[in-house]
Amino acid sequence: MSKEKSKKKIMVIVSCVCAGLAVFVVVWLMICGYLWTWGPFSGMANIRFRNLAGNSDAYSVENVEELENSPLEGMNICYLGSSVTYGASSLQTSFVEYIAKRNGTTFVKEAVSGTTLVDTGINSYISRMEKLDKGAKFDLFVCQLSTNDATQNKPLGSVSAEGTTEFDTSTVCGAIEYIISYVSETWDCPVVFYTNSYYESDAYAAMAEALDEIGQKYEIGIIDLYTDEKFNDITEEQRSLYGG
Repeated sequence: MSKEKSKKKIMVIVSCVCAGLAVFVVVWLMICGYLWTWGPFSGMANIRFRNLAGNSDAYSVENVEELENSPLEGMNICYLGSSVTYGASSLQTSFVEYIAKRNGTTFVKEAVSGTTLVDTGINSYISRMEKLDKGAKFDLFVCQLSTNDATQNKPLGSVSAEGTTEFDTSTVCGAIEYIISYVSETWDCPVVFYTNSYYESDAYAAMAEALDEIGQKYEIGIIDLYTDEKFNDITEEQRSLYGG
């Protein structure tokens, strides 16, 4: 076999291998999107979620009855969070849209699935918050206590001493305090944090406890769904409906 033919054969083999790898990567990313709502094909998960009972037309936000004389009416609310705020399992419709329809509010929803309070890069809570319009008029700022910090074993840290103005945003406590301070200085509006519903996690339990301490320090609102026994006292059928 001549050198020229040998070289062509090698090039064909390399091309086939590269094409095979490319197809494998694309298929793998599609699987990740479909099963775990991750990656450039995350939208494919909606194919699966659309068939969940909790996402049926009966629960559509369009069917939410508007509340007369709501104390929230006319408010512009900013929401910062991860998958629950985003509505990752509910076709990107979350409690944010329901509150807006029910109470006649407008909103900014800054939510990305899988992200953390701890400042780890361009998609962290803090990084995304700092990109929001500083000249916006917010009447309320609602932030999710992300479970991702717990599942990713981010350091909890500790509540800072009174008078502290610089916070360690590589820790959960530092990130929470930074967010509260930034919102206060930038938009001068009330801050409310909410926790996720109960699940077995010592790390998240510690985060919820720390949030309570921080809440008392800064006198912010806390909607603690994690320890609310009545809220968590639901049947497995209800849990399956709400949680997908």
